[in-house]
Amino acid sequence: MTTTDLAEASERSTPPPDADPTAGQSVAGLLRPHLRSFAAVVILQVFGAVAGLAPLLAVVELGRTLLVPGPIDHDHVWIVVIVGAVGLFVRLLFTAASYGIGHLLDDQVQLAFRRRLAARLGRVPIGWFSRRRSGELAKVVGEDVSAVHPFIAHTPGELVAAFVVPLVSLIYLFTVDWRLTLITLIPVVVAVALVPLMMTPARLREQENFDEAMGRISSSVVEFVQGIAVVKAFGGSGRAHRRFRAATDDFVSSFYRMVRGLSGIAAGMQVALSPPFVLLAVLIGGAALITTGGMAPADLLPFVLLGLGLTAPLAALGHGFDELQAARRAVGRIRDVLAVPSLPEPAHPVAPRGHRVELRDVRFGYEADHEVLRGIDLVLEPGTVTAIVGPSGSGKSTLVQLLPRFFDPTHGSVTLGGVDLRRLGSRELYQTVSFVFQDVRLLRASIADNIALAVPHADRDAVVRAARLANIHDRILELPRGYDTVIGEDAGLSGGEAQRISIARALLADAPVLVLDEATAFADPRTEQAVRRALATLDGDRTILVIAHRLETIADADTVVMLENGAIAERGRPAELLERNGKFAAFWRSHRSAVADELETHDGVLQGDEPR
Repeated sequence: MTTTDLAEASERSTPPPDADPTAGQSVAGLLRPHLRSFAAVVILQVFGAVAGLAPLLAVVELGRTLLVPGPIDHDHVWIVVIVGAVGLFVRLLFTAASYGIGHLLDDQVQLAFRRRLAARLGRVPIGWFSRRRSGELAKVVGEDVSAVHPFIAHTPGELVAAFVVPLVSLIYLFTVDWRLTLITLIPVVVAVALVPLMMTPARLREQENFDEAMGRISSSVVEFVQGIAVVKAFGGSGRAHRRFRAATDDFVSSFYRMVRGLSGIAAGMQVALSPPFVLLAVLIGGAALITTGGMAPADLLPFVLLGLGLTAPLAALGHGFDELQAARRAVGRIRDVLAVPSLPEPAHPVAPRGHRVELRDVRFGYEADHEVLRGIDLVLEPGTVTAIVGPSGSGKSTLVQLLPRFFDPTHGSVTLGGVDLRRLGSRELYQTVSFVFQDVRLLRASIADNIALAVPHADRDAVVRAARLANIHDRILELPRGYDTVIGEDAGLSGGEAQRISIARALLADAPVLVLDEATAFADPRTEQAVRRALATLDGDRTILVIAHRLETIADADTVVMLENGAIAERGRPAELLERNGKFAAFWRSHRSAVADELETHDGVLQGDEPR
């Protein structure tokens, strides 16, 4: 995918980089745009919960009325029955409305979270991704966002039931008999006293370790599935299985430690809030008061009914405690991702004057104490091809990734048309610089849409012309639906074919600066020759920077830059560098020797002729 694609996708869906007001906010801050809906859910639950007490109070009042000696007031009985029925209907109506709005709100919040995460991830430095496992990041965007569901859709009802219902019940019970009310509260006090034991640093640490183990097992599954072909081809399935089993064992151990620490506390809370325990406390206290003449027998009925109502909401809240804790930790991880700083955008972008690229005393390191690039001075003139060569780890990919501003240098500057990249707007930059990765990722879309991703309004003739230049046209016609073939559904492509699609995309984008990060690494010699011919047909004023390994790419370059340990060891025309018989000459001879067999096999396509 070219950087043009990245910019278009980001700018279509997101505001300027640092305009995200949710980055680093608390849970309340993240939910602030939805507070009205959230308040409606809570208010409806309050009315529904209070109305839900009406049937219980009606039963209590009927019992007290019918148990009193003397004539029965039938009008009063019917009024109580009607009030109870109306209360039940109101409860059903308001609770249904609350849950309906709550689930709609949950969908909106999850959609908003995923959009914000996608927007933030579209603007963070590419290097941030390289230091995180794909499974862990997928967990944040997928599982962690979904884990917010209980907090949005169910917690309001549970919290209201846990506080409003007991509060109203207690007020009523206190009017009946304050002594038995205190006795009825004993199970609640015992259960509440156990809650802090679930929030100790040790318990929280066990839950965090469980989440981390879950992230590791997700990553190991992704890595195992993605690398299974290579693992089997080289006989390493045993080692791969061992790594997967190790992650699984680690997950099981973390889960066991968490459950072992919480099981005793949870069991104690369940016993304290269980109906038999509450009923036992009420009956013992009530029997003591009734036998001593301190309370009428009929007054025991509200405590038997409403006493259970005091503990049932708390028990339900306890059952959802794990989900609430998981939601809290999930929101914390979402907040961490939203707080990742993006590459800053200029307040007043400046347009480049031409497309001459210059690196001035550029230094860069992924870590503060280790520089990958050290003092790079390099000029890329329009109409030239510059090849970057060097051993693995010399900083080649890091250097070319500075041009599309995947990173900002820690020292020095990179200029385009005389303007520092940090003063260019993203749209201007990505319309000027096109990038082809070595590791290609295609969208689950048609071949034509993948090629035209950077130029969505390109006609079919332009798409076909770019495919021909990238030597992929004939292969596309062999697919079931030609250019309308959907990748991943109708057919799959090899690594080399996917790379040629990416090259066709870059050719169609027609950006004046083209960066190729080993873009023909998976191509066969004939295809690479076709791609080189395609690049040669481009506008002669184009600036091309390519990481090169094959001799033909090096030989065709106007300038070769030899990197070693993050610094420029040699630079110049290929023929001049060979005459110096320095490090580049040794590099050339070693590669020429390594491809000697390939040169014979491919019929002179790669002849290793001396460069111009």
